[in-house]
Amino acid sequence: METFVELLHGGVDGLLEYLSAHVLTCLVPAFFIAGAIAVFISQAAVLKYFGPQAKRVLSYSVASVSGSILAVCSCTVLPLFGGIYTRGAGLGPAVAVLYSGPAINVLAIVYSARLLGYDMGAARAIGAIAFAAGIGLIMASIYRKEEAQKDSEAFAMLGADPEGTSLWQQGVFFGTLVGILVSAASKNWIATGILLLILAIILWRWFTKGELKLWMKETLHFVRLIAPWLLVGVFAAGIIAVAVPESVVTSYVGGNRLLANFIASFLGSLMYFATLTEVPIIRAFMDLGMGKGPALALLLAGPALSLPNMLVIRSILGTKKTLTYVALVVVMATFSGYIFGLVTQ
Repeated sequence: METFVELLHGGVDGLLEYLSAHVLTCLVPAFFIAGAIAVFISQAAVLKYFGPQAKRVLSYSVASVSGSILAVCSCTVLPLFGGIYTRGAGLGPAVAVLYSGPAINVLAIVYSARLLGYDMGAARAIGAIAFAAGIGLIMASIYRKEEAQKDSEAFAMLGADPEGTSLWQQGVFFGTLVGILVSAASKNWIATGILLLILAIILWRWFTKGELKLWMKETLHFVRLIAPWLLVGVFAAGIIAVAVPESVVTSYVGGNRLLANFIASFLGSLMYFATLTEVPIIRAFMDLGMGKGPALALLLAGPALSLPNMLVIRSILGTKKTLTYVALVVVMATFSGYIFGLVTQ
């Protein structure tokens, strides 16, 4: 009974921490961005740059480095992923955005280099960009028949796009929304306040009441689609954090055995890391004996995946595609960590 209560407290504590630290500053802005993508971004533009028939060099190049401008976690990126995917983006580019969002932000790369070593920071940056493009290309290849069907259906619905604002106005609007997300996540309240004021002026001058009503409707749709699974997953992740002590984890991920890299990658895929928190946690693991290879494997799998993240992805992509995505991340992180460990021994 005592163990059950302790696990329950772990789940509740994890949920409360997430709600207090991330919902207002990260997840709420992300939901509004997702709703705005669904309403104001031309479906023709999404298909042109990210659709299954788009030029691969352009779409994957943009998608695989998109995370460099966002300081988001594996959960905050979900509404953004859902927004572009439901708007017509191909599976490959959408998955590249899904992985790169939490994995490649500049702050995390710099922090990793300073705290874990410049070789680790460089390996994380190179590995994350390669993972985003590679996993996206593999997913698109595996499910190319389904994507072709989605592509034809999307083109058949192009006439439904509203007339919206001009291109430069959309750029300013979305730039402001992203700025609010980044500044709120970094707790820069002065910048957040200024950007909110700018957003209010933009909404007043450039958008009609009907457009704003549709934006709120789409935002609420993403909240209903994502939030329940996300909260269940965060609760479960809190239980896992209590059930699996750090000392036990580090005893299995010392050295550079292939199994140690797999364990680090697999456990990292289940754990939830808030933005940047993975770096000091991995530093603590390394101080307790974790090898460099498993540490990189955890860096490449942990920030991009989590149990809440998987549950939400399943609600958008389905079980089969979600399992494929998770397996690709875990396997690629395992072998990348193992090779890095051999090189740096």
